[in-house]
Amino acid sequence: GGHLNHAIFWTNLSPNGGGEPKGELLEAIKRDFGSFEKFKEKLTAVSVGVQGSGWGWLGFNKEQGRLQVAACSNQDPLQGTTGLIPLLGIDVWEHAYYLQYKNVRPDYLKAI
Repeated sequence: GGHLNHAIFWTNLSPNGGGEPKGELLEAIKRDFGSFEKFKEKLTAVSVGVQGSGWGWLGFNKEQGRLQVAACSNQDPLQGTTGLIPLLGIDVWEHAYYLQYKNVRPDYLKAI
C-alpha cells in the first residue's frame, strides 16, 4: 500500500497546480458534492479526521457511477479497502507535512 499510495500522491502533485479542475471532472464534482468548494470542505474534513497516520482520498465508485471522499488508515490502499478507484490521494502522515506545517494538518490540507 505504501508504494501504491505514494505513486498516486506524487503523480497528483504539481508546483504549478491548483485551482478548479475542468471538464468532466468538474461537472462530476458539482453533481456529487454540490460545488468545488463543498468538495474541498468534505475532503479536508475527512482528511483532518484521520486519527494518527493515513490518507484522504477522492475516489470513483464504479457501481454507483459517482465520486466519493474516503479515508484510509496507515498504508491501506483505497481500492483494496473500499472498492473505490483512486483519483486523488493526500498523505496525512505527519512526515508529509511536519517540516513545513508542524502539527497543523489543516494548513497543509489547505495548501494541497
